Amino acid sequence: MNITRVLSALALGISLISGTAQAEGTFTTKSLTPELAVKLAQATLEACRAEGFQIAVAVVDKGGNAQALIRDRFAGPHTPRTATLKAYTAVSFRANTTGLADNSQAGKEASGVRDIPGVLMLGGGVVIETGGELIGAVGVSGAPGGSLDEACAVKGLEAIADDLAF
Repeated sequence: MNITRVLSALALGISLISGTAQAEGTFTTKSLTPELAVKLAQATLEACRAEGFQIAVAVVDKGGNAQALIRDRFAGPHTPRTATLKAYTAVSFRANTTGLADNSQAGKEASGVRDIPGVLMLGGGVVIETGGELIGAVGVSGAPGGSLDEACAVKGLEAIADDLAF
C-alpha cells in the first residue's frame, strides 16, 4: 500500500473520530441574560410592594451565580443574603424552596440537606425554567413568611413570561 494512501486514510479516520467526539462531547444551553435578570428582580420587587412588603430579591443563573439583587428601602439588613441563598438553594436542588423546606424537616429522610454549607431551606426560592430547561432561580426575603416570599417571586416570573419564551 502506498504511504500517501495510508496517511490519507489515517487522517480521515482521525477527523472522523474527532468530529464524533466533538458532537458528543458538547451541548448547547439557554442562559438568562443580565437584562432579563434585572427585569425579573424589578417585577418581583413591584409585586411585593403591591402587597405592602419591603423585601430583597436576588436572581441567580443556572450555576447559582448572582446576576441581580435589589433591596427595598426598609427591608431588613439580612434580606439580601437570605434572598440570594434561597435562589442558590432552588437552583442547586432544581426545586422551589417551599417544598424543600417541608421535605427537609427534622425527622424526615432529607433532613440532612440542611447541613450542606450555603443552602437555606426556607420558602421563597423559585426556579426559572424555559422550554423545560432550568436557567436560574429567583429568591425573595422580607415578606412575613416563605409562602408570601414565593408568591411575590411567582408574580415576578409571570410578569416576564413572554420574555422567557426565547
